[in-house]
Amino acid sequence: MQKYVMENEELRVEIRSQGAELTSIRRKDTDTEYLWCADRKYWGWSSPVLFPLVGGLKDGAYTYQGKRYEMKQHGFARHQEFTLLSQDDHEIWFCLKDSEETRAVYPFAFCLKIGYRLEGSHLNVMWKVENTGSGDMYFSIGAHPAFMCPLDGRGEQTDYYLGFAADEISYQLIDPELHLEAAERYPLPLENGLHKLEKDRFAKDALIVEHGQTNCVWLADPERKPYVKVSFDAPLFGVWSPDCCEAPFICIEPWWGRCDAVGFDGTLEQREYGNHLEAGQEFRASYQIEICK
Repeated sequence: MQKYVMENEELRVEIRSQGAELTSIRRKDTDTEYLWCADRKYWGWSSPVLFPLVGGLKDGAYTYQGKRYEMKQHGFARHQEFTLLSQDDHEIWFCLKDSEETRAVYPFAFCLKIGYRLEGSHLNVMWKVENTGSGDMYFSIGAHPAFMCPLDGRGEQTDYYLGFAADEISYQLIDPELHLEAAERYPLPLENGLHKLEKDRFAKDALIVEHGQTNCVWLADPERKPYVKVSFDAPLFGVWSPDCCEAPFICIEPWWGRCDAVGFDGTLEQREYGNHLEAGQEFRASYQIEICK
């Protein structure tokens, strides 16, 4: 595993080759770290890329062309060693290709490229998925960045806010088997687009927000000032923190895919929010992290 660094006048960013995972976003003028340090006491990741699965599968498996394949939650990309494709002062790209190991659980030929680009106080996260096989390909992909909350040890998490570029937000929950409770939607209390974090807010795992209700989510300090924003064009996103251990971070997760809903009994091709590529086609998606001043 290798570590890579990019920086400009405002930010210093670190990425590791395992999973092409972002592991640090540090503001240089204050030396403040914004990304979770992957301490296994709470959660052993910082910002894994979820591929070719977002969330979990019903009974831990899916069916494709009559064959059953088992796969763990969030897929395998975060565990794989990526190859460095290119690097300059402000942009870096990595690649993962299918192998005998991946084809045992995911029978498709692919090339997954993950890139990061620094622009002032913004970090652009970019994905390209290419179907390098001769048939159709089905997949999901998602982000899982964990941001410090409280920031720099200031105050308690319950002093902070979630912000949304929307007047109303409704969310769904996950059952104990990590399936979507498809029948229930809950309104998230907002005041001027802000939701004050509560002690038990994530007692039932992630909040899942579907149907493109907003394209920007942020964390705000006790003075209600945003300190990190995540912007995206994803059809849905999750917000999560491991409530059972009161972890000092919040994940804001743009998704192009999600876990199976309660009662789902379809094939891989029928999974909701799944993506489809014909042979030779390429899927592109991106999101942006802004470190606010």
